[in-house]
Amino acid sequence: MKKLAKSLFLIIVFTATFCFYSFGQSSLTAKKNQERPNIVIILADDQGNADAGYQRNPAEVSTPSIDKLAAAGVVFTNGYASAYVCAPTRAGLLTGRYQQRYGFFTAADSREGLPLSEITLAEMLQKEGYKTGVFGKWHLGLTKPFHPLSRGFDEFYGFLGHGAHDYFDLTCKEDGDDFHQCIYRNNETINDTGYLTDNLAREASSFIKNQSKKEDPFFLYLPFNAVHFPLQAPEEDIKKFNTGNKDRDIMLAMLHRMDIAIGNVIATLKDEGVYENTLIFYFSDNGGAKKVSANNLPFRDYKQSVYEGGLRVPFVISWPKMFSPATCNEPVISFDILPTICAALDIELPKDRVYDGKNIFPAIRGELKEPLHPELFWDGNQNKWAVRMENWKLVSPKSEVFELYNLKNDLGEKNNLAKQHPEKVNKLKEKYTNWRNEMATPMGDKK
Repeated sequence: MKKLAKSLFLIIVFTATFCFYSFGQSSLTAKKNQERPNIVIILADDQGNADAGYQRNPAEVSTPSIDKLAAAGVVFTNGYASAYVCAPTRAGLLTGRYQQRYGFFTAADSREGLPLSEITLAEMLQKEGYKTGVFGKWHLGLTKPFHPLSRGFDEFYGFLGHGAHDYFDLTCKEDGDDFHQCIYRNNETINDTGYLTDNLAREASSFIKNQSKKEDPFFLYLPFNAVHFPLQAPEEDIKKFNTGNKDRDIMLAMLHRMDIAIGNVIATLKDEGVYENTLIFYFSDNGGAKKVSANNLPFRDYKQSVYEGGLRVPFVISWPKMFSPATCNEPVISFDILPTICAALDIELPKDRVYDGKNIFPAIRGELKEPLHPELFWDGNQNKWAVRMENWKLVSPKSEVFELYNLKNDLGEKNNLAKQHPEKVNKLKEKYTNWRNEMATPMGDKK
């Protein structure tokens, strides 16, 4: 009997200790999750550098929601996309690496998809207990292995590819290449109605409302297809603009509608009481497109160019709990976002690959003792490339043509200094060659 009583006593003590330990661990996990920030990435498509009110804006631009986000956050005057077209930038964003490291050079590579060997930001955050959702333009693969729900996302509303999508016709065509234009809700294709930009905000806001009631933090990726061609907007919005250029009027209406959508998402964060501890990134996937009459001033050229107009984009970070409004002049690039998020969450990056992105926070705090990036490179495997080192930028707009600019004195890249500084040209050419030799064979060259 004594042995039995002792055994029962030990069982009771063990059970109580286990329950207390489990409950304690659960409470600690819940507390940790509640303290961790929610993550929101808002990605515009083909937005001109000057087509944001907080920038050096033309008077006709109307982006009050983006302007408020910028006023409350950190504005980067030297913010770059990692490519001059959309899909490669989106690949670099989600991997934190030069997309060229795994052969993703062009928009056409989206048809093959983001290589399955790559670890996405969504997969990293899923492992950390985040609920993940993407609402918008995927553009990183068309088949099931490359589908968002196969790459770390719990929820998806949007389309897989290609770059453009009709804003009003949201019905699914079941045959041919048009099938990839179907709207998906998770793994199922659906027919929907409405204006696509509005719908993306609707779905994103619904995701926030659902997740903010739970203990787990969330990661919301909101890649708009606005203001990408085709030029389509509600007629009542188009009537608000009268620039003398009908195409620009429609683009501005599309931009205005996207701004309303962004405002609705921010308002939902505030209504749900999670705005203060939400880390928000907003930028464009490349420079503004000439096709939609974008304005990239004071920069030269447009999307599909290695001049600043094709690469430099509106770029804002907001985290009200941690950062006061500020302006940062340090050059940053879109693939810095993944390492920055990992630093904020104390997530260690995998050791089996090179991460080119850097944590942006020391730049915001003014703690850098050397440039965040000694050099930055752009190359779409189309015989045009560029490299920036501090204020110097070497541009090769076509084969065997080399132009050198000092961006500190010449934002518009008008004064070619290559003949005056041949040693600088040679040094930057060498840096580009060494970098390119580290990159993988382009996907298109493997076929």
